[in-house]
Amino acid sequence: MNIYIFKSEGKTELRAFAGDAEGSKLPGQFRPWHAVGVVGDGKALPHKISRSAVEDAIEAHGFQLWRIKKDSALETAP
Repeated sequence: MNIYIFKSEGKTELRAFAGDAEGSKLPGQFRPWHAVGVVGDGKALPHKISRSAVEDAIEAHGFQLWRIKKDSALETAP
């Protein structure tokens, strides 16, 4: 599965992974979303985020949110 990476313009530190290039299932309250990348099938995700956890979230919810903190530490949310 390709995993698409999106950035929220509504909440600048918020990012999302989605299973489709349009991000059709991303939460509306953080729109607009802009595609910023794609990770090919079987390739590692950025920041050492668990690919299997993201794939599970995409299967269950259609997306996985994550946030970049100002101190550059990474935080994920279901």
